[in-house]
This record gives sequence, structure tokens and C-alpha cells, in this order.
Amino acid sequence: MINFNIVAISALNTSKRTKEVIELCSEVLINKGIKVVLSNNLSNLSLPKVPCRSDAYILANADILIAIGGDGTMLHLSKRFGSHGLPVLGINLGNLGFLTDISPENLTTSINDLLSGSFRNEKRIFLEARAMKQKFLALNEMIIHSGAIAKMIEYELYVDKNFVFRQKADGLIISTSTGSTAYSLSAGGPIIHPLVDAIVVQPMFPHNLSSRSLIITSKSAVQIRITGKNSRAKLNHDGNDALNLSYGDSIKIYKSKSELILLHPKEHDFYSSCREKLGWSATYPKKD
Repeated sequence: MINFNIVAISALNTSKRTKEVIELCSEVLINKGIKVVLSNNLSNLSLPKVPCRSDAYILANADILIAIGGDGTMLHLSKRFGSHGLPVLGINLGNLGFLTDISPENLTTSINDLLSGSFRNEKRIFLEARAMKQKFLALNEMIIHSGAIAKMIEYELYVDKNFVFRQKADGLIISTSTGSTAYSLSAGGPIIHPLVDAIVVQPMFPHNLSSRSLIITSKSAVQIRITGKNSRAKLNHDGNDALNLSYGDSIKIYKSKSELILLHPKEHDFYSSCREKLGWSATYPKKD
């Protein structure tokens, strides 16, 4: 059970809609006797009752973080705050919203339920990549790609130091279960329940007919080595390009020690989200 004394709110934009949701959220919490603070990047909102505080202050003092925006906002704030152990609750202002599942229309009810203890939390893994003495974190996926349309790279894949295959493809997606409904899905990968402790290895447009998704335990470490002498590639983490790669470069990807504690309303259901977000049939079976 989380004791809610200080609640932090953050977003990546300061649009009129975002400000309205922050104001409503703050009002509900303050009326319950809870202190509310905003992340420093929201200082231009000028809300008199809600001070802005540094990331360090929020991590040291806040009990939860409320992230307002779409899944892109959640990805950013989960790494910025959630990877340090601060539980995160998402309010969806985006389109798809697999991570941010509370709508602004249900905001007051959802916050009251949260404060009364009517919520549940899920632990989600992060992936960590190490290359060229640098480290990167991802909640959804790490991608090695050519950086150009219809241009292949050649690479070798190893799992726990065991050789798996050498392949020519547009790239390779290494995804968490959380990320299985993101870019990996668009590339033909499987949908995996987010609580399944697994990693998905998904080739991108491979130059063979036998290539398939590979699902491995999250305890495994993946290594990708660029083997094409003319291959030029990029490492991307959750949509952000990180490194340029070339022949002989190697990347190691594995489950991070950091975990995300993601809060949900008690009625949250992953399969209902799939029906709504992915256009699955919403027709319920007839009862006997």
C-alpha cells in the first residue's frame, strides 16, 4: 500500500488541454489534503497552488508520479523517474494509450479510487544496451536498423554467447513484453501479455523466407555484431537514435536491474485494451 503524501505531476508539453488536466488533477489531490508538485519543465504553466520542483526533489520526496500525455510521454517519464523506483500512473491524452490508460473524463473517479487504495500495480522490465562504453535504457524496445529506406545491414545474433544466425535485413528489434504491442507488432511480432517475463527478437524485413520471431527468457543476454563490411547502422532506444554503428561494432542487450512500477485502476484489463486499441472484435459470447 502506498501512502500518498506528495504526488508529482509531469508532462512533456504545455498545451491548453494538458494544462486543464493538470489543474483538475491538482485540485482533486489538494482537496484531499495531498501536496502536489510539478516537474520543473512545467514552470511556465504558473499554477499558484502547485510549485515546481527538480527531478532530484521529486525522486527523493514524491510517493508517485502522474504522467500526462500519450505513450511517448510515458516512455520518457518512465525512464526519467520510474527507473529510479518511483511508481507511475498514466493519464492518456494520446491515441493508442497502452501505458497511459486513464482517460481525462474518468480522472476524478480514478484519482479517488487511487487514494482509497483501489488500484493495482504491475512491474515492467527495462532493457539495457551497452555499446562503445555507453549505456542506454528502453521500456519498449532496442532497435538496430540501417537508418535508410530499403537498405539492408548484415549482422550476427548471439543469445547467451550462443550463435543463433547471421542475417541480412533492414534491422532487428529487441523488445520487452511491454513493447510487444509497439513497433515489434508493426513488424509482425507476437503480442505478449505484459506480465510475461520475456524478450522478443524480431527481424525487420529479413532477406529470407524462414525468419521468424524468437521469444527468449528475460534472463538471457542478446549480442548483435555488425558483420557487413559496408553496413552502416544505428542503435535506437524507444524511438531515440543513440549511436552510429559500422563493421565490427557489437551491442549487448539484457534485462536491466531497474523496474517500472506501473499503476492501474483495478478494473484495468489488458485484453480489453487490445480489443479497443487494436480493433479486435468487441462482441461478447452469449451466456448459456
